[in-house]
Amino acid sequence: MYLTSEEILETIEMVRMESLDIRTVTMGISLRDCSNPDIDVFNQNIYEKIVGKAENLVGTAEAVEDLYGIPIINKRISVTPIAVAAEACVSPDFVSVAKTLDKAAKEVGVNFIGGFSALVQKGMTNGDRRLIESIPKALAETERVCSSVNLASSKAGINMDAVALMGDVIKQAAKLTADADSIGCAKLVVFANAPDDNPFMAGAFHGIGEAECVINAGVSGPGVVNSALRRLKNPSLGEISEEIKKTAFKITRMGEMAAREVSERLGVEFGVVDISLAPTPAVGDSVAEILEAMGLERCGTHGTTAALALLNDAVKKGGAMASSSVGGLSGAFIPVSEDAGMIRAVEDGALSLEKLEAMTCVCSVGLDMIAVPGDTSASTISAIIADEMAIGVINKKTTAVRIIPAVGKKVGDSVEFGGLLGAAPVMSVSAFSSEEFIKRGGRIPAPIQSLTN
Repeated sequence: MYLTSEEILETIEMVRMESLDIRTVTMGISLRDCSNPDIDVFNQNIYEKIVGKAENLVGTAEAVEDLYGIPIINKRISVTPIAVAAEACVSPDFVSVAKTLDKAAKEVGVNFIGGFSALVQKGMTNGDRRLIESIPKALAETERVCSSVNLASSKAGINMDAVALMGDVIKQAAKLTADADSIGCAKLVVFANAPDDNPFMAGAFHGIGEAECVINAGVSGPGVVNSALRRLKNPSLGEISEEIKKTAFKITRMGEMAAREVSERLGVEFGVVDISLAPTPAVGDSVAEILEAMGLERCGTHGTTAALALLNDAVKKGGAMASSSVGGLSGAFIPVSEDAGMIRAVEDGALSLEKLEAMTCVCSVGLDMIAVPGDTSASTISAIIADEMAIGVINKKTTAVRIIPAVGKKVGDSVEFGGLLGAAPVMSVSAFSSEEFIKRGGRIPAPIQSLTN
C-alpha cells in the first residue's frame, strides 16, 4: 500500500495532536484441534498452541509501531470459544482452563485473551452451562482473561433461560471482584449476533468458521474525527457526513497497512480491519464530543440518536471504501466509562440509561461499560440484557451489554478502573420490577423476517 509524503506527514500530525492509534492487533487462534477427554492434557495442548503461535506477536507489533510511528495500544489474543473447544473433555474444570489461558497470555505478553465464551443463542448444552456458571470465579482468579456469551441471534431468537442465568452470573462476578470496583464485570460481555472476527475486548473470540490463525486489527480515531469536524465552518449535515467518510478512509488505510505488515512478518493470514471509533478517557478522544461538534449542546439531548446514526453510517462508508477486509463490529462505540464526553453527559444529567438504550439502535455495539447500583437485582440486570438483545435480534445487528453492578455503590458514586477502562458514574435503573417476566424463561422466537434468505 503506497502512501504519499503528504499522507505520511498528515498521519504523523494525527498521532501527535489528535490521539490517533491502532487500538488493537488481535491474533485469533483456533483451539479446535486441542480437544482431549483429559482436562490436564487439554490445558497443556492449548497452552502450547497459544504460546507457539503468539510468542512473537508483541515484539512484531512493537517493531511495526517503530516502523510507521503509529501507536498500537493493545496486543491481544482471541481463541475458539472454550465451551466448543472443550466439548470432548469428560469432566471439564473450566476455571483451570481460564487459568491456563491467563498463564499463556502472560507468557507471550499480551494485554488480554478473549474466548472464555459460549454460544447459547438457541439452547445450552451441559458444557455451556458449566462454563457460564464458572465465569465469576474464572474472572476473579485471572488477570487477562475476558469472557463473552452469545445469548441471541436474528435467526434463533433470544434464549431467555440464558438471559436469566447471566443476571446471576454478572451479580456474582461483581461480588467476587468487589475489592477492585467489580472489575470482573468489565471483562464480561453478553451479545446478540456476536461476530466471529471481533478484535475488541471483552467480546473477542475466534469463530468456528475462521482459519487456523489470523491477525485482525481494530482502529480508533475519534479524536481525529472530532478535530476534522471542528475545523469546518458552519457545515451542513451532508458536509459533516462527507468529512467523516474522508477521515474514516484515512484512518482505515493506516490501520490496514500496519496490520498487514504484522501479519506478513508473522507469516499469519490477515483477517479484517474493524473500523470502529473506540474512545478513551482522554479529553478530545471522545465519541460524545464528535456528536457535540455536530451541534448538540450535550450528548444525550434530543437529536443525539440521529447524530449517532449519521456518524456510524459515515464511518462504515468511509472505512469500507478503504479496505476490502472490513469486519468485526465497525462503527462507533459508546462505552460510558471509556469516554470523557459520555461521563460528563451523565454527570450533567443529559444522558440516562434509557437514552443510551435508544442510541444502541444505531451504533455498533450496545450498553457498554455502564455502572449501576450494587443492589440492582439480578432480574433487573437480566431485563436490561433482554431489551438490548431484542434490539439486536429485530434489527439484525450486533448488540451487547457490559454492565457493572458496583458493590457498595449508589447513584452519584463512581467506580474507578484506570487505563482505557476509565471511570464510570453509577447510573439509575427503574424502580419497578421485571422479575416475573424474567422467571418465565423459555425462548423469545426469532422475528418473522428470519425466515427470508
